[in-house]
Amino acid sequence: MKRTLWIAISLVLAAIIYLSFVRPHQMVSPGNLIPAHAALEGDCFACHAPLRGASAERCMTCHAVADIGLRTTKGVKIVRPKARPAFHQALIEPDCMACHSDHPRPKLTKARAIAFDHALLKADARARCQSCHSAPLDDLHRGQALPCATCHQPAGWKPATFVHDRYFRLDGDHNASCATCHAGGNYRRYTCYGCHEHQPAQILAKHREEGIGNIDNCVRCHRSADAEAGEGEDDEGGDD
Repeated sequence: MKRTLWIAISLVLAAIIYLSFVRPHQMVSPGNLIPAHAALEGDCFACHAPLRGASAERCMTCHAVADIGLRTTKGVKIVRPKARPAFHQALIEPDCMACHSDHPRPKLTKARAIAFDHALLKADARARCQSCHSAPLDDLHRGQALPCATCHQPAGWKPATFVHDRYFRLDGDHNASCATCHAGGNYRRYTCYGCHEHQPAQILAKHREEGIGNIDNCVRCHRSADAEAGEGEDDEGGDD
């Protein structure tokens, strides 16, 4: 009985393997191909190696990495407004399946788009965010010359890793709300006169005693609330 069972199982497996090669589309296809690859509908081995799945090498028989985003597979130059930038040339290595699936995903996961992993890009490309992304047009970002990586990281774009201490340490009496120093949500400008203790006439009088006449840029000399330590003092902070 046991021998008969093993023979039956073997025959079934042999039939499945045979049909997978003879009728692969009907046996193992996860669905129709995307319209751009409809011509390959019945040719599974154009993309798949037997028992190994799809491979980037087979993709590149039609899609030359140097041309992706620049020319079609027929060599015609791609010219269209607002085209996505060509970035495949900056990948560490070709890994098409990391982002692309030419078959529709199962209904339960169809809404989950494949997220692009910036770790696939070479280091210099990861540092050039603006080559693919448009900068926000709010007051904080407008006109910023700093690299995006100063505050953001591709692995987690939000929240930003902006470190206020690089400009002014929010300690002691200066641990105030953003609006106290940055009026109207304009983070490119600041004022020290949002606090009742810092009024222009009083501050100017105090600084003139030290021979300082320019008080327009407080953080040039003051980088924290610790005035006694003189942290961040600049020799250029004298009379102008």
